[in-house]
Amino acid sequence: MFLRTFGWSFGVTLLGLAAAGYLWGADGFGVVLILAILEISLSFDNAVINATVLRRMSPFWQRIFLTVGVLVAVFGMRLVFPLLVVGLTAHIAPLTVLQLALDSSRTYHGLSYAEHLDAAHPAIAAFGAAFLLMIFLEFLAGEKELRWFGPVERVMERFGRIERLPVILTLGALLLASRVFAGGRAETVLLAGVAGVVTYLLATGLSDRFEAVGVPDGHSEDGDADRAPASRPKRSAVHVVGKAAFVLFVYLEILDASFSFDGVVGAFAVSQNIFEIALGLGIGAFYIRSLTVHLVRRGTLDDYVYLEHGAHYAIGALALILMASIRYEIPEVVTGLIGVAFIALALYGSVLRNRRADAMADAEDSDAEDSEGADDGENGQDGQDGPGGGVGGNPVVSRSIGL
Repeated sequence: MFLRTFGWSFGVTLLGLAAAGYLWGADGFGVVLILAILEISLSFDNAVINATVLRRMSPFWQRIFLTVGVLVAVFGMRLVFPLLVVGLTAHIAPLTVLQLALDSSRTYHGLSYAEHLDAAHPAIAAFGAAFLLMIFLEFLAGEKELRWFGPVERVMERFGRIERLPVILTLGALLLASRVFAGGRAETVLLAGVAGVVTYLLATGLSDRFEAVGVPDGHSEDGDADRAPASRPKRSAVHVVGKAAFVLFVYLEILDASFSFDGVVGAFAVSQNIFEIALGLGIGAFYIRSLTVHLVRRGTLDDYVYLEHGAHYAIGALALILMASIRYEIPEVVTGLIGVAFIALALYGSVLRNRRADAMADAEDSDAEDSEGADDGENGQDGQDGPGGGVGGNPVVSRSIGL
C-alpha cells in the first residue's frame, strides 16, 4: 500500500531532480531539492486537514485528487495563479506578466515579477486568512464527539448557537486587520477578505446542497455495521459522489491554494526562476497529496482522534499569521513550525488517550472474567459453606479481589 500510494511521488522526484540538474546544473538541482523539502516539511497540517475532507469522498475521487488535483496544484496554483494575481493587482497585460516572470532582470514600473507578487501579498494574505479562519471557527463552534482543549471548545460550542457566528467573527477580524495591519491598503484587504468568506460559504453551501448519501464505511453486506473495539472508536465516513464530490474537490484545491500562497511568495527568496519554484513546490505537493491519501486509507484520523483538532488549530494559527503578515514579514519556517507543533501535540494527546482507553478495556475484561469466576465459585459452594464461609460464598469479597 505504501509504494502504491507514494509511487507517483517517488517517480516525480527522480524525474524532477534529473530535469533540474540537466536544465540548470548543480545549482538548479540544489534549489529544487531545497524547495521540495521545505514544502514537504512545512505542510503536514495541510495533509491532515485535507484528509478530513478526502475521507468523505469515494475511492474514484480520491484518485482524481491524487492525479488531476496534483496537476491543478502544480501548474495552476504554483505557476499560473501567481501570474494572474500579478496581472490583476498590478493591472498588467498577460503577455507582459509572462515576460516579467521569464526574465527576472526585467521590470515594469520599476518592479520585477517577484516584487509585483510581493506587492500583491496583502490581498493574497487577506483572502487566504479569511478562508482559513472560517474553517477554524466553523470547526471550533460546531458540536464535536471529542474535545481536545475542553474549556475553550465547550465555550465556543455554547456561543456557536448564535446564528452565523464564524462569519461575524471573521468579518470582525478583517475589520481589525484592515485598521491595524493594512496601512493604506485597507480597502484591498477588506475586499479580498470578504471574497475569501464568500468563497468558503459558496463552496460549503454547494457541497451541502449536492451532497449524496453513500454507504457508510465499515458496513457489512447484511447491513450490520462492523463495530471496532471500544478502545478505538471508528467514525463511519459517508462517501459522496457526483456534484457533491466535485464541489469537495474544488474546495480542496482552494484549501491547498490558501496554504500555498505564502509559500509561493516566500520561494522567491530562494530562487527567481518561476520554473524552478514550480518544480520544487510541485514535488512537495505530490508528497502532501500522497500523505493525505495514505492517512485516509490507513484510517489514521480514526486511530489518532485529536489529529483533526490539531490540524484545525494549526489552520487558525496560520490565518492569524497571514493577517499579521500583511504588515510584518514573518518567516515561513515560523508558520511551519507552529503547524508541526500543533500536529505533534495532537498526536501525543491521541496516543495517551488510546493507552488509557486500552487500559480501561483490559480492566473491564479482567473484571468480567473475575465476575464469571465468582459466579462459578458460588455455584460450586452451594450446600458446603454458610454465609461468609468462603470466598465463593461472598460475592462482595470476590469483586474486591477482582479490583
